[in-house]
Amino acid sequence: MVAAPVAAGTVEDFELGAGDLALEFANTADWHAGPAPVEFLKSYADLVAWSQRCRVVDAAERKGLVLQSKRRPGEARAVLKRAIDLREAIYRTFSAIAHQKAPRNQDMTELNLALAGSLSRLRVVSEGKQFSWEWSGGQTLDRMIGPIAQAAASLLTSPDLSRVGECADDRGCGWLFVDRSKNHSRRWCDMNGCGNRAKANRHQQRAREA
Repeated sequence: MVAAPVAAGTVEDFELGAGDLALEFANTADWHAGPAPVEFLKSYADLVAWSQRCRVVDAAERKGLVLQSKRRPGEARAVLKRAIDLREAIYRTFSAIAHQKAPRNQDMTELNLALAGSLSRLRVVSEGKQFSWEWSGGQTLDRMIGPIAQAAASLLTSPDLSRVGECADDRGCGWLFVDRSKNHSRRWCDMNGCGNRAKANRHQQRAREA
């Protein structure tokens, strides 16, 4: 097997585009289906940076959370571990679904525990004549856990579940996405990455056969 390319950069500049918050979070480990996934969430600060990129927190909240994490480093490390454990459960669950398999019971338990510990912070708020969900929690270091778990639960119970796919790269890319193409034909994380490599490999194979 050809080795997978090593991911470059940080959580601040890696590619988004999964089409759902839960899957964006699952993709914070690159080459997730391979033998040596590349971790982007190396610190609590990385987790908060990702949360801002995906609009789970704003810039002021990010600054406050990072300051709090420096005052409570042990708690911040524990939150990071919880987040990564949840991410792995989400990844395995949706990867199984993408391959038309049943999720593992222990992964569903992990998700439900995260939901149970977070839903008390969910509120209905009014905006004029409109109503919406809003997460409370202030500067609690785990405030991103609830929105991630709720996004995963929402996707599991939505019509979009049938459109969950995984990159078809055979070297372990593992990138998850919601296929919103009109003819439901998306196969790759990105045509400029795995898609182009697959195309080049097919061209080389045809050339050898000729």
